[in-house]
Amino acid sequence: MKQLVARTALRALLVRGRVNSNMFTRCVSTAYVVKHEKEAEKPMLVHDCCGGFGDFNIRSEHGWRRMCSASATEKKDEKPPTMGTVKKDHNGGGSVAVPSYWGIETAKMKIARKDGSKWPWNSFMPWETHQADLSIDVKKHHVPKNIADKVAYVIVKLLRIPTDMFFQRRYGCRAMMLETVAAVPGMVGGMLLHLKSIRRFEHSGSWIKALLEEAENERMHLMTMMELVRPKWHERLLVILVQGVFFSSFFACYVASPRLAHRIVGYLEEEAIHSYTEFLKDIDDGKIENVKAPAIAIDYWGLPEDATLKDVVTVIRADEAHHRDVNHFASDIRNQGKELREAAAPIGYH
Repeated sequence: MKQLVARTALRALLVRGRVNSNMFTRCVSTAYVVKHEKEAEKPMLVHDCCGGFGDFNIRSEHGWRRMCSASATEKKDEKPPTMGTVKKDHNGGGSVAVPSYWGIETAKMKIARKDGSKWPWNSFMPWETHQADLSIDVKKHHVPKNIADKVAYVIVKLLRIPTDMFFQRRYGCRAMMLETVAAVPGMVGGMLLHLKSIRRFEHSGSWIKALLEEAENERMHLMTMMELVRPKWHERLLVILVQGVFFSSFFACYVASPRLAHRIVGYLEEEAIHSYTEFLKDIDDGKIENVKAPAIAIDYWGLPEDATLKDVVTVIRADEAHHRDVNHFASDIRNQGKELREAAAPIGYH
């Protein structure tokens, strides 16, 4: 009987101890989990690929897996980035490309004419227009004074022979070809002066800007002539050949003797004035129809709406006269043994 009571009491103690042990184990486990969850809620410094540290909340392995799954799902739903998206322009018209990486819209700014109409040109802006000086003397001629001047004069006269043979009195095509050549010297001279300026750590006397303005003005002459004359395939081929030969030759000439190079350009501009004068004579004689001026010419030179071809040729001739004076002036500076930067360039005309 005593043994039975002892066994029952021992069994009761064991059962009670097991319960307490389970309760203790559960309490300890709960406390451990709570402790680590609180620590997990604290920001954890994670080293990123850029060499810095970022704060990321990592709660648990299960939560981390859930977060990764969500990110993967979001990435799966996202469309791959493209180089450009399509977006309507500000006027509600056609669509324009918007590079998504840089976030720069290629849509044109809202630029308008003085009358409020939309500005149609991308090749130049309203602040790049000008009015030609029609009072300039188009008959002025520089008389050769030294050997370099005479060499330049002879070179230009020799170049005129094949031009007269090829174009004869087709002054529209002649002007187009002339402008493809006339736009080269200003760019070559401005480029070489630019390199010289940064190489020698010295100012240019604004001659870089003056020569680049000349090149841009000659290019606008070409853009205008392209509205009036459509070159044929053999004329386009001739332009490519002439441009390559003339660019290389003029580049070498400017490096060897800027004085000679500017004098050549001065005489070339005199020939251009002569060609445009003959152009005007043919218009006055009725040999060339005096058509309406192209829209690009009206906007660039600020011509009236009823301007004609004669008005366009007149302002182009005035521009050529200005280029003539600028290049003869530059050659005169070099003739005196001075650098171009020692005399201020005549800028602001274009």
